[in-house]
Amino acid sequence: MLARPSDPGDRFVSARARGGDEERWGLTGLIHDFDWERHPDLERHPVQGVAVLREKGWPEDVCRAVLGHATHTGVPRDTDMAKALYACDEVSGFLVACALVTPGRSLDQVEVASVKKKMKRADFARNVSREDMVNGAAELGVDLDQHIGFVLEAMRGIRGELGL
Repeated sequence: MLARPSDPGDRFVSARARGGDEERWGLTGLIHDFDWERHPDLERHPVQGVAVLREKGWPEDVCRAVLGHATHTGVPRDTDMAKALYACDEVSGFLVACALVTPGRSLDQVEVASVKKKMKRADFARNVSREDMVNGAAELGVDLDQHIGFVLEAMRGIRGELGL
């Protein structure tokens, strides 16, 4: 997984389409990797981060979604919010990597077809799990190409905030 303070693409995808609470989903997307710099390994992330969230009184559905975005925790993704977080986590990171290698370092220069080609290259964004990208779309019940396009459009909508 890429180390990043947040995946803004995570916070917009599917909440509106699935009748979810956009603020709650947005906050979940923003905080899901908050502990990565302190615990950059599978032994502790996100389990120790969720322990902090629970101590601070975060709602259980948010905690479970954060735990579920990491397959190694074994926590099932049993809500639309949890499924969307998992589905968008790796895709949004991969899209940032794709944008950064374009001449203009811009999401506007990223196309779904080029993303799919880059997914086949093991040497490109090697820390992003292609398996999680594919499985995430499947868990949401959407076509992978459509999912990539949806996340890409959501991220383009906040390109200024992302600097991309």
